[in-house]
Amino acid sequence: EKQLDKMRVTVDEKLHATLEKRLGESFKIVSERLEVVHKGLGEMQNLATGVGDLKKVLTNVKTRGTWGEVQLDRILEQILSPGQYSKNVAVKKNSSERVEFAINLPGKCEGKYVFLPIDSKFPIEDYQKIVDFKDETDLSTAIKQLETRVKLEAKNISDKYISPPETTDFAILFLPTEGLYSEVLRMPGLFDILQTKYRVIVAGPWSLAAILNSLQLGFKTLAIEKRSSEVWQILGSVKSEFSKFGILLDKTHKKLTEASNVIEDASRKTRSIERKLDRVEMLPVNTTNILGNNKD
Repeated sequence: EKQLDKMRVTVDEKLHATLEKRLGESFKIVSERLEVVHKGLGEMQNLATGVGDLKKVLTNVKTRGTWGEVQLDRILEQILSPGQYSKNVAVKKNSSERVEFAINLPGKCEGKYVFLPIDSKFPIEDYQKIVDFKDETDLSTAIKQLETRVKLEAKNISDKYISPPETTDFAILFLPTEGLYSEVLRMPGLFDILQTKYRVIVAGPWSLAAILNSLQLGFKTLAIEKRSSEVWQILGSVKSEFSKFGILLDKTHKKLTEASNVIEDASRKTRSIERKLDRVEMLPVNTTNILGNNKD
């Protein structure tokens, strides 16, 4: 019985120690996991606060317009050089309206531009209604409101900024988000109406970048053509100068030929004189006769 009591005590102690150790480890793991979860919840709360702040910012019409303008400026800055576009341009004569940005296209006269107006719009309220629709009726109403808003913005751009020949006969309406742009594209017939009736092209960030890259390629081609004409003019002047040089070279060749003939004649005469001098040296010299003649 004593041995059994000792064994029972030993077993109880070991079981208690093992159980306490295991429970301690388990509670530690649970505590660490809870701490990670708490930290994640805090980050999510901060993120939610940031999203709320962004939403508050974007509900301000002026701030939202500035955000769209800044994004448009960044795209233009990344693709075009500073001399290829202008900011806050009065593109229409006798008007105080100024378009946010305009691409400087080459005009007919040297040093003058034809402006391609680009204006950014961000009707986020109408787009948000489409995103948060509850039933088909709400969705249809929201789509109709967004379509009406886009048509109104296109009409304003057309009336304010399109004025050929100072500008192109079309303008670009920039939508800052791809979601908004794709929603406008999904509206049946809207894109064609904006082009034909208002002469306005709708562009999102990616499509605007594609348009600007095409224009940049045109600028490079035009620069190459301009350089080619300059090189052609230089080659024409070089050809004229080379013709004069050819005439001068012919005259020089004629003079050199005449000089060569004179030198050749002089050489022949020199050889003739040398032959005569050789004969003189070959004549016998009679000293006695010469002296006698001198005495006489």
